[in-house]
Amino acid sequence: MARGNEVVKEVEWRIKVEEDETLQKTVVGCMWAVTAGVALKLCKFVKKAWELGVNDPRKFIHCLKVGIALSAVSLFYYWKPLYDGVGGNAMWAVMTVVVVFEYTAGATICKTVNRMFGTSLAGFLGIGVHWVASRAGEQWEPVIVGVSLFLLASAATFSRFIPTLKARFDYGILIFILTFSLVSVSGYRVDELLVMAQYRICTIIIGSILCIIISVIIRPIWAGFELFVLVTGNLDKLANSLQCCVAQYFGGSEASEDSDEMSDKKLLGYKCVLSSKATEETMANFARWEPAHGRFNFRHPWRQYVKIGASMRSCASCLDALIGCINSDNQASDDMKKNMSSISMKLGANCASVIRELATTIRKMAKSSKLDILVTDMNSAAQELRSLLNSYPNLVNAPSHNAKISTQTETASPDDQAAKIEIPLMEIIQVVTVASLLIEIVARVEGIVENVEELSVLANFQAEMCVKSKQHTSDSKVSPDQQNDDEPVRTLQMV
Repeated sequence: MARGNEVVKEVEWRIKVEEDETLQKTVVGCMWAVTAGVALKLCKFVKKAWELGVNDPRKFIHCLKVGIALSAVSLFYYWKPLYDGVGGNAMWAVMTVVVVFEYTAGATICKTVNRMFGTSLAGFLGIGVHWVASRAGEQWEPVIVGVSLFLLASAATFSRFIPTLKARFDYGILIFILTFSLVSVSGYRVDELLVMAQYRICTIIIGSILCIIISVIIRPIWAGFELFVLVTGNLDKLANSLQCCVAQYFGGSEASEDSDEMSDKKLLGYKCVLSSKATEETMANFARWEPAHGRFNFRHPWRQYVKIGASMRSCASCLDALIGCINSDNQASDDMKKNMSSISMKLGANCASVIRELATTIRKMAKSSKLDILVTDMNSAAQELRSLLNSYPNLVNAPSHNAKISTQTETASPDDQAAKIEIPLMEIIQVVTVASLLIEIVARVEGIVENVEELSVLANFQAEMCVKSKQHTSDSKVSPDQQNDDEPVRTLQMV
């Protein structure tokens, strides 16, 4: 009996050991699976981050600039002479670098100037209120401080709703409220308020100036140039979308020469125009803070680019309606499309040529000599399409058609008569709507032309011939040694 119990216990022990080993293997397998999944996701994240930096190396440069600024401002802690000068208030310089250093130079200058003036103004007002309150006695001191904090904070908060102040000084007003509140509350407790405010303002100004210097000197990224590239790129996208849309609808097989992916990419390019309003306004506000750089002077009319963007969005919204009409369920017959295909495709190509010429005008910052001719061709094509549209009621209400309807009036029911009259209208309604939208797009393209011409006047664009002559004179100024070096190359090219 005892021998049997020992055998049973040994079997139970083996079963438990095997179960523990199975559980251990399962746990280890799950841990390896989780570790491998996390490592795979981490590798994908690193790959995407690397591709992001490779596609735009300026992001890497911006990270290095932030690191340089923080390393430089940290010297106030690690270099004893500087630390003895500012003490523990050096933390405000570090906080300033972290808060105000932005991607573009204009954004950095905007935030640094706002922070310096907001902090200085709030500090001086806080000291003045504290001085007046201390002279009024202990009984009235908290009342004066509380009332002044309530009035100034309320007035500053209300000023943030004013559009002109919000666009340029919103961050400065926020810093003013924060600093004045800190100075007022701490001033009621701290006796050496003036010394504390002096150190704090000095460290903030030092951090701000350091951010401006690094942002402007080391590979600067200008908000004005980014706005310039965005507007010209959107003009090209709008032109490609317009021409591709008309070609796909009226061209048929001719429009299928490009790949489907490229065609869809061109067709949907106008959506970038519709979604760029906030970016354009933000860049225009930051560009106004930037110094003269490249081809842009200090008083360059950046707000005019916002107007050009608004006129482009007006045209893109009409193009969106055109694409919606084309993709509707009520499709016109091929015979009806053929009547308008040639003139509609001509009008779409002319509109796209005008928009592309406007983009070229802005890029070269020179008045175009071909723009007036292209606009005239566009208006002529629009007039031809308008005349063709005016002839369509005669085609629908033709005398033979009316005579046929009148002879069948007595024999047909009212529903049958309505159906017979409705069929021709349903066949042409989509084509006529598309043509009408094309004519409306012409009017909106003219709005873009007006805004670009206004920009050329405000920015003092030179004539295209003058720009070419300057380039020719600059190319002709070559030293004799360079001319001798170029002669063998020219002879090889001729050969």
